[in-house]
Amino acid sequence: MENLRIPGPTPCPDEVLQAMTKQMINHRGPEFRDILNRVTESLKVLFQTKNDVFLLTGSGTGGMEAAIVNTLSPGDTVLSVSVGVFGDRFASIAEQFGANVTRLSFEWGKAADPDEVRRALQADPKIKAVLVTHNETSTGVTNDLEALSKVIKDAGKLLLVDAISSLGSINLPVDEWRCDVAVSSSQKGWMTPPGLAMVSVSQEAWQAHNSARMPRFYWDFSRAKSYLERGQTPWTPAVSTVFAMDIALKMMLEEGLPNIITRHARLGEITRQGVRSLGLSLFADEKYASDTVTAVNAPDGLNANDLRRIMLSEHEIVLGGGQQKLDGKIFRIGHLGWVYEVDISEVMAALKVALPKFRYNKAG
Repeated sequence: MENLRIPGPTPCPDEVLQAMTKQMINHRGPEFRDILNRVTESLKVLFQTKNDVFLLTGSGTGGMEAAIVNTLSPGDTVLSVSVGVFGDRFASIAEQFGANVTRLSFEWGKAADPDEVRRALQADPKIKAVLVTHNETSTGVTNDLEALSKVIKDAGKLLLVDAISSLGSINLPVDEWRCDVAVSSSQKGWMTPPGLAMVSVSQEAWQAHNSARMPRFYWDFSRAKSYLERGQTPWTPAVSTVFAMDIALKMMLEEGLPNIITRHARLGEITRQGVRSLGLSLFADEKYASDTVTAVNAPDGLNANDLRRIMLSEHEIVLGGGQQKLDGKIFRIGHLGWVYEVDISEVMAALKVALPKFRYNKAG
């Protein structure tokens, strides 16, 4: 079986996959109501929030769009804090719906500087909301969201967070850090197949929602809230994926969120140590290196995609590639969700065998 080591979709436990084989049920009936209510309450525990949480059928990008269209109006000024591909995507979505976006971009591999964010907010008092990616999988960087949140919320701005690859794996106390909308997605650390986006909505976000005028229909939080009160979703949900998430959340709660966070931190460090032991270098600033995905520089003269092909064909290990300007320059090792030390050990052992095929050794 392939060792799938990309930052999503991630491997799923057998119990989770088995749940998807259940026969369909009435998504307007009492059985689904009980499952949806149970899943919602479990998500609140893992989001560390008492705010509303909604389960949306769609990808993480759909959740990002929902965060924007439910809180903003065309012409609103928005600050986008970006450290990679997905930060840029967040900004592009806001622009598509007519927001006036100021892009504050940081060098890929570096984290966002809270002081620069503060200066950007001071320079333009019209800014209504700030878009932040907590964990940027394209570069293997985790932003210091706690510090960024303090700057943003102390300035009285809405904080919309792409937490797609961090929630459920890396500590993110949504209420404590005053996130107005936090978005995650089932195929990341949640050990569930793709198909669901999960969003939390603060009271301040609801206030913004009341005056927001961006077009919305499928993603409307008001509809999601009114239907959830009846134990339903507005539109036909991905029923099988909800079955799967119900089981995955039970497993996560049994492990306990502190233990999950500790496990990911340990695996992140093991991965980084393994990379260094092979004489390779990290792409990300190690101070902010992610505990869910490690981005590794390809050695000089080696196209990372060639290495990835060897890892797949000869070792059945699937590594992530570099995106956009990083294509061929880095490879990425995902370590989130259903992952343990043995999975990372297999990757390092295979890399040790594969790298010399390209005339690479620790001395270069």
